[in-house]
Amino acid sequence: MAMADAIAATPPKPLVKEPATISSGGVARWKVGRGFSVGEVRQVGLTVEQARLLGLYVDTRRKSIHDVNVQALREWLVKVLEGQMPPPEPKMPVSVSIKPKRGRAFRGLTSAGRRARGLLSTRYKETHARKWKKKAAERAAKRRHEATKGLGNLMRISKIIHKK
Repeated sequence: MAMADAIAATPPKPLVKEPATISSGGVARWKVGRGFSVGEVRQVGLTVEQARLLGLYVDTRRKSIHDVNVQALREWLVKVLEGQMPPPEPKMPVSVSIKPKRGRAFRGLTSAGRRARGLLSTRYKETHARKWKKKAAERAAKRRHEATKGLGNLMRISKIIHKK
C-alpha cells in the first residue's frame, strides 16, 4: 500500500510538443517536458510558488499552454485537495553557481602573449623548438626568461639580497 501511495502521490508529467522536422514528415510528437508552463499553472488557479509547494515542476521559460496538461493538472489537484492522495514534497528551483570571471585576458593567441613568449620574429613565429632552445640558453646563462618576465623589481631586489 505504501508503494501505491508513493506512485499515486507523484504529480502528472507535463507533455510538450517536439519541433516538427522535415524528416518526420512535419508531424509534431509529444514528449515529457521539464515542467508545466506558467500559463498552464495559472489556468488551474495556482501561482508558481503554490505549484512548487505542491510538488509541481514549473518551467518558467516555456510559453505554450496545452489543454492536455491543464486537464491533467486539474484532475490531480482535485484528488490532492479532496485528500485522496497526499501532496509530494515541494520542488524549488535548483540554484546553479557560476564561477566569476577571473578578470584577465587569455594571452595565448594574442600578439601580446606571443611577444611575451618570444614568438613574434617573422621567421620563427609559430615554432616551439625555437622557444625551447631560447629558454634553455637563457637558463644556461642564468638570465631572466619567460617564467619570471614581468616581475621586474622583485628580481632585482632578490639578486641584491642574495649577493650579500
